[in-house]
Amino acid sequence: MAIYSIRDLEKLTGIKAHTIRIWEQRYRLVSPARTETNIRYYTDENLRHLFNIALLNRYGYKISKLAKMQPEEIAAKVADIAESNNSPNTQVEALTLAMIDFDEAAFDRIFAAYSWENGFEQTIIQLIYPFLDRLGVLWMAHSVSHAHEKFITNLIRRKLFVAIDRESGTSSDQGARFLLYLPDGESQELTLLFMYYLLKSRHQKAVYLGSAISLDDLRDACQSYQPDFVFTILNTPLARQSIQAYVDTAAKMCGSAQILLSGAQMFVNPVKLPPNVRSLTGMPEALQLLDDLTRNQKSPT
Repeated sequence: MAIYSIRDLEKLTGIKAHTIRIWEQRYRLVSPARTETNIRYYTDENLRHLFNIALLNRYGYKISKLAKMQPEEIAAKVADIAESNNSPNTQVEALTLAMIDFDEAAFDRIFAAYSWENGFEQTIIQLIYPFLDRLGVLWMAHSVSHAHEKFITNLIRRKLFVAIDRESGTSSDQGARFLLYLPDGESQELTLLFMYYLLKSRHQKAVYLGSAISLDDLRDACQSYQPDFVFTILNTPLARQSIQAYVDTAAKMCGSAQILLSGAQMFVNPVKLPPNVRSLTGMPEALQLLDDLTRNQKSPT
């Protein structure tokens, strides 16, 4: 059983700690437990109940009315809202609750409903990326466990693999050749997989090498595959060399290919980019590049 402090509840639900205490004292909406040394803490059940109350309150339900309702009735009303309201903010909250509950069925329902309405690509951009941003904040604040993070990222990874498989075999003869990889120690696999999906859905040729790829492996792949573009992410500091040294070496290893670099490390310290290296500030710029490339390939010569 996970336990939470009142600050954890504040970060997870968005409700100020002061407000939570008022709700406790005035309405008895949530009752914290206490350790043997009289330190207050909250359980998964407390968190789930408070999450539901916060959502209903934002939808116009008065706290005084919610205080008179049974938890089961509150949960049922939340489920109705989640089914009928497809706004990103509501669904991000629903995904957070599904993660906390380790509820795979709830995740699948939320993802399927949003995908049906908006398509797979926009589901990742509008729903999953904001959720992952929130997860990152919660992870840094130690408000969610490693088990929660692993559970939800594995579900997202599964959705990406299924979508990629649906696009297999659709590359165009005119498509550019892309090589995708992550350096050793880099953990942004979901973004790399999404990039792979975007390339497949736009009929580009792409080879996905995955993570923990050394510079020697990169050189060998480039010599054999002869890509037009190499895409990677540098979000985590490198263990044994500077970002500048890594970029300079990678540029030489990739020959005539243009390297597309994304990630926080490109902006933490100034990096002088070699002629065949381009920095992408984020997913919008990457999408623009792919769409421009696809549009040019379709234009008459």
